[in-house]
Amino acid sequence: MQKQPYWFPAKRYGWGWGPPTCWQGWAVVVVYAVLVAAAVLTLHPERKPLLFFAAISGLSALLVVVCWIKGEPPRWRWGGK
Repeated sequence: MQKQPYWFPAKRYGWGWGPPTCWQGWAVVVVYAVLVAAAVLTLHPERKPLLFFAAISGLSALLVVVCWIKGEPPRWRWGGK
């Protein structure tokens, strides 16, 4: 059985993930962007800053979980392969 490719490759420098390398990863990023835009338009950050902060924090945490599960294992990188 062949291992599926990572949706999010590791960054070349630093810790974390780079841009997606397949359509599934791009779909996750697009959904995240749409949900953030929806939060901006519906929660009105200037009127409900705590609710807005909670929504963006939750969405971002969910994005990190998806990257953690479907991305290359994170570690600090200095530019080598």
